[in-house]
Amino acid sequence: MQEPSPPSSMESNKPGFPKKILANKLEDKHLCNCCQNLLRRPCQAQCGHRFCSYCFNRTVRDGPQKCNACIKEDIFEEPTSILKQGCAFPDNAARREVENLSAVCINEGCSWNGNIKEYESNHEGNCEYMIIPCPSCKERIRFNEQERHNERECPERTLNCKYCKEPFHFKNIKAHDEICPKYPMICEGCAKKKIPREKYVDHIKFCSKFRTPCRFHVVGCDLSVEKEKIHDHERACAYEHLNLLLHYIMGMKVSIEGLQPQGLELAGHKLLELHHSLRELEARVSQLSTTSNGPPVQGATASGSSSSGLLGPPALALPLPPPTAPAPTLTVSTSFTPLPSSVGAALELQLHSEKTKVAELGRRCTDLEVKSGTFENVVCVLNREVERFATTMEASNRQHRLDQDKIEALSNKVRQLERTVGLKDLTVAEMEGRLREMSATTFDGVFVWRISDFAKKRQDAIAGRAPAMFSPAFYTSKYGYKMCLRIYLNGDGTGRGSHLSLFFVVMRGLSDALLKWPFNQKVTLMLLDQSNREHIIDAFRPDITSSSFQRPVSEMNIASGCPLFCPLSKLDAKNSYIRDDTIFIKAIVDLTGL
Repeated sequence: MQEPSPPSSMESNKPGFPKKILANKLEDKHLCNCCQNLLRRPCQAQCGHRFCSYCFNRTVRDGPQKCNACIKEDIFEEPTSILKQGCAFPDNAARREVENLSAVCINEGCSWNGNIKEYESNHEGNCEYMIIPCPSCKERIRFNEQERHNERECPERTLNCKYCKEPFHFKNIKAHDEICPKYPMICEGCAKKKIPREKYVDHIKFCSKFRTPCRFHVVGCDLSVEKEKIHDHERACAYEHLNLLLHYIMGMKVSIEGLQPQGLELAGHKLLELHHSLRELEARVSQLSTTSNGPPVQGATASGSSSSGLLGPPALALPLPPPTAPAPTLTVSTSFTPLPSSVGAALELQLHSEKTKVAELGRRCTDLEVKSGTFENVVCVLNREVERFATTMEASNRQHRLDQDKIEALSNKVRQLERTVGLKDLTVAEMEGRLREMSATTFDGVFVWRISDFAKKRQDAIAGRAPAMFSPAFYTSKYGYKMCLRIYLNGDGTGRGSHLSLFFVVMRGLSDALLKWPFNQKVTLMLLDQSNREHIIDAFRPDITSSSFQRPVSEMNIASGCPLFCPLSKLDAKNSYIRDDTIFIKAIVDLTGL
């Protein structure tokens, strides 16, 4: 069987009212038996206990539950003490009773008062002093400060850049300023201002006053000069630039030679050894030729035999002719002719092989030099880019430092202005207080004191938050006695808790030296009937021996008057002394003899 739905009067999405809002004494019958707060949309279960509609629906949401109040009071009885949907009815009598209770706002600083019905319909959730979390930064703030917090204080608030109009979070303001393409910059050369960052690089390319590195910085010139003076600098420092260039080229040559393979050096050694061998062979051939032109054939033959053993194989030697042969010299020279040819051919082959190797090594060296030149060009281009980037970064950093200094200066100025505004606010508040006091001041010895918000101020007096109140000052004449009234809305001394107490106070004035002391004028105090039928009146003549009526030595003397001025029961009953939550107190000082 489907559970019956609750009536609309039991529909509520909030638990009970907090107990602190109650202005009068709390009674247990007004409390929810679930949340222990004041009943909101009360309903009564069949066991007789009352619950907030929200609390009851939440309790029975997961099925029938036992009534904890019945268990606590030891009156549990099934099925009466079982809470379930449809077993409770709206308690309109209790609702009217609760909604008519006097209430005050629990938020600090709020002076609202009324009944609970007005609190729920008009004030709850709308109090300007309500503490709420900021939806962005989660900081707890007052409801009436939410707009100012969102606009000026929240660290998570979103702003629009005044230069590029792009949105960003307030905490990223410095980071955005560093990358904003429209951020105004100052040229360090021509001092032109408000150059957008996106056009700054193009500006310094053509700015004749911008200092740029010398074109010979890649070979060691570390001067930076204005663009319009770069040619003058190059003409004036031509000798230094050539000297730096020479050292640079010599260094490159040494580096390239260090890149050549070790095979080239080895080939050079081999060539040197080969030249030594050739010179030795030529010396021996020359020695053999000299020997063949001197001694007889026998000696020559012997020498030829030994030489043939040194220079070539014996098979190359020709057979000697008989002793009678007329020309032994021709035989000797003919026998040594093939030796230099065979050795020269071998040497020629070896020389050709070495030359081929040298040529190959030379070609490889040439390739290395080409690659080295290409590498140097790439390095130069990269160096120029690095230098340009470093210049841009340096300009950006300088601009950033200038901006930081400007921001710091503006922050200091804002703080100074805030302090000045604070002092001005205090001065204005003080002046407003004096103006209100002067507007209420009288100079004829008659003073009417209007006290509004009587109910709240009386509750403050009962709670001890503000037991006494002082009226503005009034005078018997422009240069006469200065006086004021002091009232206790919950009574003082013998009248505490039962009477309204009213006192007369003599204050220190600027003209006290001209007046007669002690104060001896008759004083009449009145609570005015706003229907002008029956005023409450009390009068007294000062006791001249009392310190209350001597010349004041401090701001005011001790108050003197009527602690039992008016019974509180008379004010609580139906009367015309209180209208629109306001009462009027009147004081009359007799001016006779002044």
